[in-house]
Amino acid sequence: MASQANVGRATWLVNRLRCMSIAEVVYRVEQTVVTQLTKRRFVPTTPPAATRLIEKEPVAAPCPAGINAASYIQETDDILNGQVILFASRRFTVGSPPQWNRDPLTGVLGPTVFGGTLSITNRERVGDIKHVWEFNRHLHLVRLAQAFALTSDERYANGLAAQINSWLEQCPALMGPNWTSSLEAGIRLINWSLIWRILGGWDAPFFNRAGGNSLRERWLMSVFAHCQFISRHFSRHSSANNHLIGELSGLFVASCTWPYWPQCDSWANAAKRGLEREAVLQHSSDGVNREQAFAYQIFAAEFLLVAGVAGQRSGDAFSQAYWQAIEGALFFLKSVRDVGGHVPMVGDADDGIVWRLEPGDTGDRAEMILAIGDAVFGDSRGSETPDTVKWLLDPSARVDLAKRNGNRSNWQFPDGGYFMFGSHFGEPDEIKGMVDCGPLGYLGIAAHGHADALSVTLSVAGEECLVDPGTFSYWNELKWRDYFRGTSAHNTVRVDSLDQSVSGGRFMWTRKAKAKIEKMPDSPNEFGFAGSHDGYTRLSDPVRPLRRVQYDEANKLLMVRDEVVGKQAHLVEQFWHFAPNISVALEGTRAVITGERFRLIAEFTGGDLALELTRGKDNPPSGWISRSYESKEPCTTLRVFATASKVSIGALFKIEIPAGCAGG
Repeated sequence: MASQANVGRATWLVNRLRCMSIAEVVYRVEQTVVTQLTKRRFVPTTPPAATRLIEKEPVAAPCPAGINAASYIQETDDILNGQVILFASRRFTVGSPPQWNRDPLTGVLGPTVFGGTLSITNRERVGDIKHVWEFNRHLHLVRLAQAFALTSDERYANGLAAQINSWLEQCPALMGPNWTSSLEAGIRLINWSLIWRILGGWDAPFFNRAGGNSLRERWLMSVFAHCQFISRHFSRHSSANNHLIGELSGLFVASCTWPYWPQCDSWANAAKRGLEREAVLQHSSDGVNREQAFAYQIFAAEFLLVAGVAGQRSGDAFSQAYWQAIEGALFFLKSVRDVGGHVPMVGDADDGIVWRLEPGDTGDRAEMILAIGDAVFGDSRGSETPDTVKWLLDPSARVDLAKRNGNRSNWQFPDGGYFMFGSHFGEPDEIKGMVDCGPLGYLGIAAHGHADALSVTLSVAGEECLVDPGTFSYWNELKWRDYFRGTSAHNTVRVDSLDQSVSGGRFMWTRKAKAKIEKMPDSPNEFGFAGSHDGYTRLSDPVRPLRRVQYDEANKLLMVRDEVVGKQAHLVEQFWHFAPNISVALEGTRAVITGERFRLIAEFTGGDLALELTRGKDNPPSGWISRSYESKEPCTTLRVFATASKVSIGALFKIEIPAGCAGG
């Protein structure tokens, strides 16, 4: 077993090196040297004492008006009883105060050793590191501060003090699993900043208790250590994705919140420059996050917004280009949502969020980030202001964009690689589909991309029909990671049972299929698109799948045709994945697809076709969807396939919305 693990590790290292430039190899070596010197205490790590500069200190946040405290109190009482919500909605018992290095999922207690050399993939030693990190982002501690601000009940202040004290004791600087990720340090700083502002800052009554001055001093020492840790360990080169945005945001927010050390100015300036650069680099010209993962589109926007708001509040405002990048990202997100609020689950998702400012689960994250954006940019929503907006923003957060592209399309995003088709967008009888012709992912490893080139999704009357599968898990059994990001889990074509792109590890692709737009559509309701990709030119008999997608509004017809032409016979499979509640019945080469609000009649044509339905199959995996991290449920998958040297598979979907069934 150990030898197999060593072989796997060696293979991963070879693949990882293949994805690196010479500059990145040099950077990785430098990082290793810094880590070793830090471990041996050749690099200074002792934080200086904080010096309060009142003229630089931001104003504490007043408790917002119009907040119903009841739900906050209920959840805060649960936290004091050792119950927390992690990821989207999963509840864990962690104790109060908890053991912060213990994995809430497996119960493994991570060692308090130097974090820089701790293997985070060793489940026997650290447990599931994703759960450890999620817990230690301290989103739930913000709830304690909110409850105290809303009620002045000392139980909540005492509970918060006990939790912070226990964390500082159990997680000394650079020691243990909570000092293994700069991104996690950045998220923790953002939540500490929220707590600090809600409590009232340096002079908060929270510190006017026995041990209060000591707690403040030790907390600030840890803040400095976090900033120093991030500044020495940025995610660069092929890892410079959402991690780098999160690290820079955490460092910038911390420098604005606690301007108590000489280093703060240089940290803030460096972080701001980095954020200005990455906000533009990591988004296409039409607003698509270049990781090609819609959950990370939201995640990155959360970081960029919280940093931008911190800059506004501290008088260190970001540029128009920065805010335009954010506004463009939110416009794309708004454009891909259907009338029921669903966003296709394109690419990776881990339910990671930067903050949770309202009780309960994460709810509709897309709706929340759009509400924050509307408040920042002064757009009227005509609905009640969410609590999150009240806690997060103040009048200084308003941004006036000097330039907005009022003529931009809300259905085609060719630079990002997505096209919407359908009719009656935003209305109860909306038909909304999407074609993916974008890159696999971002930078050398394309870490969060899925092998989904030319995939199609569809919702009808606000109800999901053809769906992306989601992610399920990063660290569960490898077959599940491979399935959920593999080609057969998406509404596209697979050749010879191979993924379009070649995986080199759980977060790495060593050969990336490149999609190409062959024909641009003219409109969403008379939609005519053609695209291809080179993922199977690596075969001994190279082939290049071509997909045509047409939508005819007048007749509510969706037509998809796939062509694969080679010199030898190839197995060509066309996959269609339906939302879990959708009923699918086969009648020869015809399928009847029934939802709550619609019915589709599908006809499949072309050669010697075979049709097969699967649902919830384990070996090999087929027919699954994941709505949230570490959770999956069966869904019906239709596989249409043929074997020949020239294969053409046509799928014609007739869409029907019975009277009275449209909804939103």
